[in-house]
Amino acid sequence: MDLKITTLAERPELAGAIEEMPDTWPEFVLEDLVGWANFPRIAAEFPEFVLVATDPGGAVVARGYSVPFALGAPGRGALPEGGWDQVLLWAFSDLRHGRTPDTVSAIEITVTTGRLGQGISGRMVAAMRENARRLGFRELVAPVRPSGKHAEATAPMEEYARRVRDEDGLPYDPWLRVHVRAGGVIEAVAPVSMTVSGSLDRWRAWTGLPFDTEGPVEVEGALVPVHCSLAHGYAVYVEPNVWVRHRTA
Repeated sequence: MDLKITTLAERPELAGAIEEMPDTWPEFVLEDLVGWANFPRIAAEFPEFVLVATDPGGAVVARGYSVPFALGAPGRGALPEGGWDQVLLWAFSDLRHGRTPDTVSAIEITVTTGRLGQGISGRMVAAMRENARRLGFRELVAPVRPSGKHAEATAPMEEYARRVRDEDGLPYDPWLRVHVRAGGVIEAVAPVSMTVSGSLDRWRAWTGLPFDTEGPVEVEGALVPVHCSLAHGYAVYVEPNVWVRHRTA
């Protein structure tokens, strides 16, 4: 497919279109408080790190959000166990305190519904890595949300992330496979990458499930079971992601 991939800084008129682009994110994922508070700020404060892909007709078919942060700042150094949530907090803390960033983290790469399975996601990964290189960064990291993990919610993420196919040694998971084919290296699991908590009534509204059983509840689209506490009236979802590192040089 003939795509035009640019930054939002180059095409600010597409800001509304990328926000309104249809996607397949589960409703409960959008209730992560760190993401809810910080994700909308990326387009406004880091537009040069936001990618938008359009087809020959000008329709938006994919978007990619990333943020710069200072991985080498005191007290950091290693990719955080807090994954997606932590890197968002670091990025906006660094911006506020004037720290010089040294690394770019992917935050989201999404292909619009109806254009899945056409190789667009791999092109967006390559474009995000090239954009990081163009902006002077030596690496792009990504807290990857494995696309097939929801079908094996009870499997430990560490085991799932390291699973490979017999025929070619590439990752078993399709989204991890895209990253590795693009040159990425699986580095570690971020066990607490995203946390969503809410009352049982809110979880019922988000998922359509009764949430009337104590303990783990498997939810469509969740990578691990949601913990339900009937006695205390709440449920908590703690999502693990997988850190992948891409060199830009």
